[in-house]
Amino acid sequence: MIIIFANILKRIQTYMLVLTFFAFIFIVTIQMVYYLFIFGKFAFAKAQKYTPKRIPISVIVCAKNEAENVIRFIPILAEQDYPDYEIVLIDDASSDDTLEIFEEFEKQYPNVRLVKVENNEAFWGNKKYALTLGIKASKKDYLLFTDADCFPSSKDWITTMSAQFTMRKTIVLGYGAYEKIPNSFLNKIIRFETLLTAVQYFSWAKMGKPYMGIGRNLAYRKEEFYNVKGFIDHMKIRSGDDDLFINQVATGDNTTICFVPESITYSQPKTTFKAWFSQKRRHVSTANYYKTFDKIQLAVFYISQLLFFIGAIILLAFQYEWMIVMSIIGFRYLFTWITLGFSARKLKEKDVMYWFPIIEITLVFTQLNIFITNIFSKPVYWK
Repeated sequence: MIIIFANILKRIQTYMLVLTFFAFIFIVTIQMVYYLFIFGKFAFAKAQKYTPKRIPISVIVCAKNEAENVIRFIPILAEQDYPDYEIVLIDDASSDDTLEIFEEFEKQYPNVRLVKVENNEAFWGNKKYALTLGIKASKKDYLLFTDADCFPSSKDWITTMSAQFTMRKTIVLGYGAYEKIPNSFLNKIIRFETLLTAVQYFSWAKMGKPYMGIGRNLAYRKEEFYNVKGFIDHMKIRSGDDDLFINQVATGDNTTICFVPESITYSQPKTTFKAWFSQKRRHVSTANYYKTFDKIQLAVFYISQLLFFIGAIILLAFQYEWMIVMSIIGFRYLFTWITLGFSARKLKEKDVMYWFPIIEITLVFTQLNIFITNIFSKPVYWK
């Protein structure tokens, strides 16, 4: 009986390994479709050219308790080499010196417009409410958004972003990078995740299926905001002033991207894993409100990443067709490295690719942790 039972278990194990092997091949095929045929739309695109325009621009900056950042970065915005722009500074009921600093900037720079937001019981701590007031106060027809802890990579940031507008293209998705911190593995993870996210939303936008943008570097015509009554459809959702709004209004006809090196903005990255983990929990929770197709394509991609590692570990642990499995793994890393490598070169993130295999597996299982954590508790939003 023991021998019979052992043989049955061995057959079951063999059967399961065969299923795992073919499932593994299928998963790698899905990954190949994403990396080569979808993400390749951005990775292998030609360098972007632009013709400067003189479109009137309102640069929108919303800040809450950001005194240390705004005193450093707003003067950089004021030095932009652009003929017709204003800076709309929104103080969202700060309790530090942010408002006082903004008032000094308003006196110092003639193109600075200050919007003071008082706490409102109905919209307590809601950034969308503050942004709405700032957008309404702006005097230009085109809006360019960044965060209070951001700064542009050049004096041509406004020039390069505004150059992408046309009569049809009224939404421009830009890249918001994070500053490099030498000898920090966490910094490399943060920047790789930011790179991968940009590759995704840039690529889908080029395919005519834009699904998100980032508030650190985003532009759109004011009429896009008023056409959908602003953030009204998702005002109760504390996050998503950038990605949920774009998910709602962006189409293949009205949306374009900007990845000119001079158009990149930089933000200060989190310096502790706990702070970054909390930030990513907010971002992931917002994606639950995306359109169905967008949620599905994101889920398929991330699940395929997770199952790739699980399948590889199982097959190699049991040494099942290990030479074929290793060849498949090598092929998978080849096409992912090429695609992300070309993308990283465009977005000035080449150094993160040296650590790609280690960063990727760390990020995949961190994302799994974030997903599980969000099931049992809600993330903390804008305060």
